[in-house]
Amino acid sequence: MTSPGFNGLTVAAFESRMAAEMAKLIERHGGKPLVAPALREIPLEDNSAALQFGELLLTEGLDVLVLLTGAGTTTLFEILHSRHSKDTIKSALKETVLIARGPKPVAALKALGFPPTLTVPEPNTWVDVVSTLDAHRPLKGLRVAVQEYGLSNRDLLTALEQRGARVLPVPVYRWALPEDIEPLKQVLDKILTGQIQVMLITNAAQIDHVMNVVEQTGQTAQFKAACGKLIVASIGPTASERLRSHGLSVDFEPSHGKMGVLVKETSEQAARLLAAKQSA
Repeated sequence: MTSPGFNGLTVAAFESRMAAEMAKLIERHGGKPLVAPALREIPLEDNSAALQFGELLLTEGLDVLVLLTGAGTTTLFEILHSRHSKDTIKSALKETVLIARGPKPVAALKALGFPPTLTVPEPNTWVDVVSTLDAHRPLKGLRVAVQEYGLSNRDLLTALEQRGARVLPVPVYRWALPEDIEPLKQVLDKILTGQIQVMLITNAAQIDHVMNVVEQTGQTAQFKAACGKLIVASIGPTASERLRSHGLSVDFEPSHGKMGVLVKETSEQAARLLAAKQSA
């Protein structure tokens, strides 16, 4: 028997680059989409950290480079290529362990001609990054650079430092709120007034920005109460961890951390999850 999917439920999402695709996915699985970007990805005005990383790499070398995102990996190497030739960078990285956190940085590295030394297994959290490194070799005394994205992952940096690594954070881009946050405010108002039954989170930084906007309006308690009555679906452990850090429960995670799988599997479980919440 075919699942009716969302069966007409209103589904909120906060995608930016993939907003149109997200809306189509929700519609395809029977939902009424309300998609409002919560993020604007902008390059750092000052790329000094990445350029300094390049100078260190070429002059002193590096033991480990941790690559956390595909877009961040591509951006980092674009910055390096603005100052140094590909052959120079390739030579400098010859003895460096390249660790990719999941398929996106793997794909970005391969496109650049740099196969990863180690690939972090699913669910690709910072804990998995550290476990992968621990299994490879002791970190004491090693120079470890971490390509950062959005917010700095203090837990990851601290775990590496506790193992005796000399850690160099390398921020290459950051998140900002959209220039126009009215669409986001409108979706949040609908959540507050009970007009939305499902909320999809596809990026940990999305919920930081959502809560930032909610806090600015002084409606944090009301928003948390409203989220307790709808389905909160998270794309994976990293986003779920961030949701819980803001005091929000997570009702569903898909079998794989992909947007299409998140929408499909949430739609298949929506009726059951919503009934359970309403009966509670």
